[in-house]
Amino acid sequence: MNFLISIAFVIWLYMTIAFLYALIRKDNSVVDIFWGPGFIVVAAYSLIVTGNLNPQTIVLNLLVCLWGLRLAVHIYLRNKGKGEDFRYKAWRDTWKFFILRSYFQIFMLQGIFMFIIASPVYFVNRHSSGSFHVNDYIGIILFITGFWFETMGDYQLTKFKRHPENKGKIITTGLWSITRHPNYFGETLVWWGIGLFPLSYFQGWMMLISPVMITLLLRFVSGVPMLEKKYRNHPQWNDYQQKTAAFVPFVRFL
Repeated sequence: MNFLISIAFVIWLYMTIAFLYALIRKDNSVVDIFWGPGFIVVAAYSLIVTGNLNPQTIVLNLLVCLWGLRLAVHIYLRNKGKGEDFRYKAWRDTWKFFILRSYFQIFMLQGIFMFIIASPVYFVNRHSSGSFHVNDYIGIILFITGFWFETMGDYQLTKFKRHPENKGKIITTGLWSITRHPNYFGETLVWWGIGLFPLSYFQGWMMLISPVMITLLLRFVSGVPMLEKKYRNHPQWNDYQQKTAAFVPFVRFL
């Protein structure tokens, strides 16, 4: 079977299983928990199929595993016992042909995104010569920076919400004082770091579609806009919005 077709098949099967589980649970937001581990599945499958185990692929795949596991655990703990996320519940309440539309518009669509965003990983797993290059070291630095941003941002938010006196308030301290979305910003840095790994190989620049896509999705589609829509009528929001950068720390126009 063609390598790319087999990757697509694995993602389709994985997301279909996620869909069936969500159907049983009556909770489409479980797809967010499945998201990170899906990249681990793709990374592991492509590495096993190619058999291209070397220092470069080991490091890259370990980074993906670290990112995917942390994200899955964080979302699981955040959502535990809270029911379906407000975004998915709104779709459940308004969509016609809900089951069919959920399968294609949530699970299969995210599967397509996964295929594109994971492309640097399975590209390197297939083409790696094992040698490290300058772009790899820069990529590792970007990954570590992004991983710290999203981990620390999530930690600060979780800690903030634990205090009863903060109920109904917006966090404006720590990393949240320099960007309204440190976790989303960190996520994009993680994938820009991973996206640099293929640049040493022929046509590897094409894999930059991965960080470009995740940046556009988080900044302009499913991340920042949807979350900020939730808070637009909050009494703290206008002041916080005027004082704090939306995405890139300290950069007001981004």
